[in-house]
Amino acid sequence: MSIVSEISNYIIPVILFIIAGAAFICGKNGYDSFIEGAKDGLKVCVGLIPTLIGLITAVGLLRNSGVLDGLASVLAPFAELIHFPKELVPLVIIKMFSSSAATSLLLDIYKEFGTDSYNGLLGSLMLASTETIMYMMSMYYMSVKVKHTRYTLPGALIVTLSGVAVSTVLVNCLCA
Repeated sequence: MSIVSEISNYIIPVILFIIAGAAFICGKNGYDSFIEGAKDGLKVCVGLIPTLIGLITAVGLLRNSGVLDGLASVLAPFAELIHFPKELVPLVIIKMFSSSAATSLLLDIYKEFGTDSYNGLLGSLMLASTETIMYMMSMYYMSVKVKHTRYTLPGALIVTLSGVAVSTVLVNCLCA
């Protein structure tokens, strides 16, 4: 374990020296290239700010308007039919939009049910097994200017539901 620790202490400086050495050998000005890359990265970030503001606003509206609770209550009978805790339905929904908002909901679940409870374990595993679909699509597709996403959303929804299903099966096996 100490070898891994030693390597991790030196890996970033070694990579920086390799990059600087390669730039020197190729006769390139590494600093100017770095500045140009940083400018391009900043332009991408500025272009993504409206999308981030829209996502943050949408998540806030979902949480504070009661729409999320209403949608969860509509889906609760289906959740009970498949033996899924209705308290975790809002977590599944909000995770598709924002990981930080989902983490906030998970902390509320921890406070109510406990971290080692069925709901706490299932919520934790679900967050680790699913992706923020809307965030991913909006950020990555906006940065490369993709207009037609084709099958990304249906595929991502299927994978997310699969992650939720597998998480449920695993926690059921663990808690049995």
